[in-house]
Amino acid sequence: MQLRKLVLGILIMGTIACNKSVTTLPNTPVVDNTTITKNTNADVNTWIHESMTAYYLWSDKMPAISKTNTSSNPMDYFYSILYDYKTTDRFSWIDSSSANLINQLNGINTVLGIRVSAFYTDDTKVNVALVIAYVLKGSPAEKNGLKRGDIILSVDDQTVTSSNYSSVLQNQTLKLGLGAYNNKVFSSTGKTITVTKVELQTNPILQDTVINWAGKKVGYFAYLQFLTSFDDSLRAVFGRFRDKGVNELVIDLRYNGGGYVTNSDLLTTLIVKDLASKVDKVMNKRLYNDAYTKEVIKQYGAAALLTNFKMEASNIGSLNRVFVLTSTGTASASELIINNLKPFMSVILIGDHTYGKNVGSFTITDNAKRWNYGLQPITFKILNSQDQSDYGTVNGFLPDYAIADDILPYKLLGDPTETYLNKALNIIGPVAYKSNAIGSAIPVSRANKLQANAISDNPIQDKLDMFDKPLKRKN
Repeated sequence: MQLRKLVLGILIMGTIACNKSVTTLPNTPVVDNTTITKNTNADVNTWIHESMTAYYLWSDKMPAISKTNTSSNPMDYFYSILYDYKTTDRFSWIDSSSANLINQLNGINTVLGIRVSAFYTDDTKVNVALVIAYVLKGSPAEKNGLKRGDIILSVDDQTVTSSNYSSVLQNQTLKLGLGAYNNKVFSSTGKTITVTKVELQTNPILQDTVINWAGKKVGYFAYLQFLTSFDDSLRAVFGRFRDKGVNELVIDLRYNGGGYVTNSDLLTTLIVKDLASKVDKVMNKRLYNDAYTKEVIKQYGAAALLTNFKMEASNIGSLNRVFVLTSTGTASASELIINNLKPFMSVILIGDHTYGKNVGSFTITDNAKRWNYGLQPITFKILNSQDQSDYGTVNGFLPDYAIADDILPYKLLGDPTETYLNKALNIIGPVAYKSNAIGSAIPVSRANKLQANAISDNPIQDKLDMFDKPLKRKN
């Protein structure tokens, strides 16, 4: 069956701003509702299979619909047709609510507004301290005075333990029992804070600052999620860096699990050296399944598979290298930045290995509004300008300088004494740091961390993905 004739009823996620507007793919065949008398699992699953046949990257590896159980629950059915699920395809997912899925991709979630790292409080490895890795701007957590480095020892009068730490923050309203860490010992302060979650638009810019270091002006930028609604905010940050004469750059992507490819491409453009010489030259390339590739080439030509550099007035311009702070939660669109830049400048990675996701997805929902499922299947692979895309493994990109994020107390992001940033600064220039009101002289020590990744108070925020949209058909 030709792609153009597939019976699809889909809404394709485009560039979605805070008002949640969407772009509908024109001329996409819609199921004739007069032929449908009821919305059975078979109806939904047939739509899922046909949608996946059209766009799924590994559509040639899917089972024929006749060999599937179309009467099964649609959530289960989706995963049953994925190719080598959890090994080759570690990433495709489905949501029972398309509205929730769209909100997630645009950084709109019901949250307390924190991400925490888990540490054992002693050698018994029973009790756990949740150390705040960051606090979202404008969140209930921030409004209640919480900040990076604060410690939670109990939730709703329940001690945090190794068996409940990953779920203890899931309630709507939370009573947090706070703690302290001094001389390698966790202890309760006796203080509690009661906080209620709200629906919040994530501001992904956690911190940006310029640090004078060893005769250099070092720009530091911590970014949480690639959101197209913050394109102009990105430009503003890098415009400030350019105007202040930044000649070294540290990008902190430790907590960035991905987002929109176009926003990731914009950040690439703002960083890359000698942008003027690269305008209209290839930044990256997309690989789709055979049927969709043929459709794109037929409609637009092979050039439509490429993304080229465009001029951006806020490009810093003079960087020879960039430092990227990474973790095992650095994924997808974050890794794309690294891969995009490697052919053009030195990219120095500090931290842990990245997640290893070199593929992305389209969002598919039913524009006939017969059911509410949202599909997020892998639909493309991205290569850089040199056809390189070899980081799609469980080890992702390996760091040039391996650092464990287990030094407590945590310093604020942007503090020159903060563990990861300090490593980058000492590569730039090994000089003794003198406190200048940002940092402090509090003694630090290594603590026993429970797991590598920080976790959110809403697990939806821990999704690791990058998103794009298919090209609109001309007719």
